[in-house]
This record gives sequence, structure tokens and C-alpha cells, in this order.
Amino acid sequence: MPTAIIADDERLMRDQLRMRLSEAWPELEILGEAKNGEEAVELVDQLNPDLTFLDIRMPGKTGMEAAREIGDRSQIVFVTAYDQYAVEAFERGAIDYVLKPTEPERLKVTVDRLKQRLERPDESVNQSVTAMLSQLAEKIAAPKPKHLQWIQASIGQDLRMIPVEDILFFRSDEKYTCVQTAGFEALIRKPVRDLADELDPSLFWQIHRATLVNVNAIEGVTRDIRGRHLVQIKGRPEKLEVSRSFLHLFKQM
Repeated sequence: MPTAIIADDERLMRDQLRMRLSEAWPELEILGEAKNGEEAVELVDQLNPDLTFLDIRMPGKTGMEAAREIGDRSQIVFVTAYDQYAVEAFERGAIDYVLKPTEPERLKVTVDRLKQRLERPDESVNQSVTAMLSQLAEKIAAPKPKHLQWIQASIGQDLRMIPVEDILFFRSDEKYTCVQTAGFEALIRKPVRDLADELDPSLFWQIHRATLVNVNAIEGVTRDIRGRHLVQIKGRPEKLEVSRSFLHLFKQM
């Protein structure tokens, strides 16, 4: 029975990849999971998996650094959202990859290729891995974007990757934060106070301790009979209250 480990610093991504692998390759046994590159190297030492699914960008030791340490002790499969850097090189066949979010069709291609390799190991592939890693390391290990580019939200059994520019507003209660787009809403556990630190402040304004709004989604600001200032969202019935401490944001409007 083939074996593998999964390394990704985001639990939702690990869960989704494990689920997709169980569908595409029921015989594959997932021996363990790691939250960073250092844990991945330790798991390879301990468990000797046939395959290691490595997120390229992780805190501390990155997937690229972990792959160089693992070498040919386990076949490497990179997990990446940065296809613009990696796909062309990976398609040459020396290293496999899975794009985030995991798509069943692309994963099937990877699984079929990995099955063939496990049945017929090719020493030339292992020899080329180190050279290719060196070529890709500088591009793929570039700094992460300063601000969040998308939000990960679970909708039923699926993990939805939502580009932040598609989000109209965030609104929190005591347990969850509602992520509202034009077409659907999703719930995440990250509070507004954390999102406010991670999102681009020129795109998302905090208008209340529990509310962040996309500037491009604002249709106007009105006052109700109680004197409250309310933000009207384009194409939505909701009116979002503006706290007094955030009224200065609208003086320019």
C-alpha cells in the first residue's frame, strides 16, 4: 500500500487535500500531517513515506527548503497556489504539483503519474530534482503578498477560495464572521479585528468593531431617524452601521 504525508500550514488545506486524495486514490495511506517544513522533514525521517505533499510557502522552513533536505528519500509533490511561477517547470515531469484549491481533475493527473513512478522508479528523475529545485527556489520563495489575496471558507464539505476583491463586506458576531459576496455568503472563524490587520486598508474600511466593508461596494451613506450613519451596499438590501469613531472615513465622500 502506498503511503504519504501532507505538509501545509493551513489546516483547511490539509483537510481538503486529504479528502480529495481519498477520493482519487483510496489505496493511499496518509501516515501523518505537518504544519511546516521542519515537521515535514521529521515525519519523513520517522515514517519513511513514499510520497510527501509539501506546501511551497510555510512559516519557518519552507517547502522548498524541506524538499532539499528530504532529497530522494520520498517523492515530492508540491502544493502551490502560485502556478504562474511553477507549472511550466513542473509539467516537464521531474516534480509533481497540486494547485490550491485542489481540483479533482488536476489531482487525477498527478495521481496517475505518481502511480506510474511508484511502479517504475526512475533514477534520472531523482537526479534532476535537486537541480530543478535550485532553479525554482528564487522565484517561488519570493516574499508573500503584503495583504490577504483571498479568504478560505468552508461551505458544506467544500473549501471555497474567495478572492478578496469579490467580497462586499465582513460582519462578525460572537462566534463567526460572515463573508458576503454578491452571489453567496460563507462563515469563517477569524474575527474582524484580525482581518483588519491582514486586509489592504485602502480596499477594506473598518466601519464598526464588527464590520469591514469593501470600498468599491459602497453605494452611499445615509442617516436614519435615530441619527445613525448607515452604509448602503451596491445591489444589497443590508445597511451597515458606522460607528462614530469611523465617521472620519466618509468625510471625503
